Amino acid sequence: MQVEHNSREKFYRKPFGAVTCGTRIRLRIAVSGVGIPNAVRLVYKIDSEKEEHRVDMPFLFTLGSNSIYNVYLDAPEKEGLIWYYFELDTQQGVAYYGNNSRQLGGVGELFFHTPQNSFQITVYRGDYKTPDWFKESVAYQIFPDRFCNGNEDGTFLGNRNDIIKREWGEQPFYKAEQFGGEYKANDFFGGNLRGIIKKLPYLSELGISVVYLNPIFKAYSNHKYDTGSYEDIDPMFGTEEDFKELCKKAKELGIRIILDGVFNHTGSDSKYFNKNGTYDSVGAYQSKESPYYTWYKFIDWPETYESWWGMTTLPHCEETSESYRKYILSDKNSIIKKWLRLGASGWRLDVVDELPGFFVKELRENVKAEKDDAVIIGEVWEDASNKMSYGERREYFLGRELDSVMNYPMRDALISFMLGRIDAVGVDERLMSLKENYPKQAYYSLLNIISSHDVERIMTLMGSAPSRHKVDREYQASFKLDGYALEQARNRTTLLVGMLMMLPGVPCIYYGDEIGLQGYGDPFCRETFPWDNIDEQDPDGRVRTRFRQMIELRNRSKAFSVGEFESVYKIGAVYGFMRYTEDEMYLVLINAGDNYANKVRVDVARFGVRRLVCITHEPDEVHESDDGIYHINMPNYWLKVFKCEKMNK
Repeated sequence: MQVEHNSREKFYRKPFGAVTCGTRIRLRIAVSGVGIPNAVRLVYKIDSEKEEHRVDMPFLFTLGSNSIYNVYLDAPEKEGLIWYYFELDTQQGVAYYGNNSRQLGGVGELFFHTPQNSFQITVYRGDYKTPDWFKESVAYQIFPDRFCNGNEDGTFLGNRNDIIKREWGEQPFYKAEQFGGEYKANDFFGGNLRGIIKKLPYLSELGISVVYLNPIFKAYSNHKYDTGSYEDIDPMFGTEEDFKELCKKAKELGIRIILDGVFNHTGSDSKYFNKNGTYDSVGAYQSKESPYYTWYKFIDWPETYESWWGMTTLPHCEETSESYRKYILSDKNSIIKKWLRLGASGWRLDVVDELPGFFVKELRENVKAEKDDAVIIGEVWEDASNKMSYGERREYFLGRELDSVMNYPMRDALISFMLGRIDAVGVDERLMSLKENYPKQAYYSLLNIISSHDVERIMTLMGSAPSRHKVDREYQASFKLDGYALEQARNRTTLLVGMLMMLPGVPCIYYGDEIGLQGYGDPFCRETFPWDNIDEQDPDGRVRTRFRQMIELRNRSKAFSVGEFESVYKIGAVYGFMRYTEDEMYLVLINAGDNYANKVRVDVARFGVRRLVCITHEPDEVHESDDGIYHINMPNYWLKVFKCEKMNK
């Protein structure tokens, strides 16, 4: 018995991928080797319903040895997910055909029991729209305390006496005894908003058009995820006027500012909870009569309360509290509106999967009402189209919640490809799974990261550093790549950033990656930017040059931001894809292998390409073909981008 359904082939499923409400979908399955089945059925379930539906699939025609069965399915008028598989009642018994065991879509698998994995169709609202400016951006993430101190003499702002002042360039503290016995994350290096303003020309020259800031609101810690006051810029970072100036000067250079919103929890040391009595307010910890009491969930007031992952310094906010939602979201001068008015162009939502859906929907309504082209990005580590959290299917990309998420699935795929853990077929099926599951508006808005404040820096990973789960903190603190491992890391990193810039979505550079900073996860990935020692960090300038070149290439054509994406070569360690619009077309080839050089045969005949002109390393490399088939040499750890010319040009 042979059965096939490929959710990515229009012959089997049309239209491709996510669809708007009410769309008619054609589904087909090919069957051979079983004679005439008693019945072939589509079995589907709408996510919001309990019962499955069974629909007979009529025989359509014969194609070779295959009998083709066909059915039409109308997407519901309400957004959600459809899950489907096929049931074949044959003389040999009942068989089933469902999604593959990797749950990545495409070609499925045959089962002789009800399949665990079904194919997915995302059904979203027809009015779902994400900001066009964001799709065409290149982003840069900054951890404010570690980027730049704008004071020429290096003095600290804020006049705090409860912090540990560190020298720029020292390693961040990573163990409790360094803080006096309790890990407090209160070692500071003096970075501030003035420093970011000072470096705006640097960012502009690099080709950056969006800056995503880790939290800048008043808080005790250096990372500021323990918000003390949403209304105030942390004094160590500057003032509200500094923020307005940052947004103004950034805008003059074509750069927008995105803020980090931490709305799932506050700090226990905050004006709202005020456990330490630091603030001139009556906090929820201090009195049940506090205006903030309903913002938190106490199990046994005041000492026992819900907190983020059990960390008592981060009490969980009760999003059902009407006064909390008004303060953060809906009041005329709510927090999200205030900072948008002062110049921000969007919000990144920390741990969005721990915010209830109704809260995220209300947030979107108010953000878009205040600034309709503001972007909303969620921190989601999995496929955001089918994410389950606290027993609830999340609705991030159905049209009423997010515009974008941090694209950790792509990060994992690219890193695995570069390290040889998966081949070109493996990376393609992971990238195509995202394209299949995400609405187009969301797909082209994904924040594509290779490093962040929460994970290892890309240079460290590309040097094949041991997993952080296998080495202790002392090892991580002392680890630095050198010799062959460092050279290999540079080769892989520069190749990876080239690939990142050529793929759909918004590429995001974590500060310092562009000069080759190293480091394991928090806090080693949060070291200071070595402005006075860049040449020591990147001696031959190769990393800097590569980042700039690829960002410049990305910014040169809309084909790389909003153009169509289609793979054309996936053999071994060599991956090739097309990016194109009506006006321009490019072929991108990547060889992530390190033990051979490939002469690859690339067939782009269906695109009508008759001439390839290399626009990366080899500007004189030109290929011509009458049949659209090209033989191209691809050295180890190499990327080539070709401008495609058609027959009529």
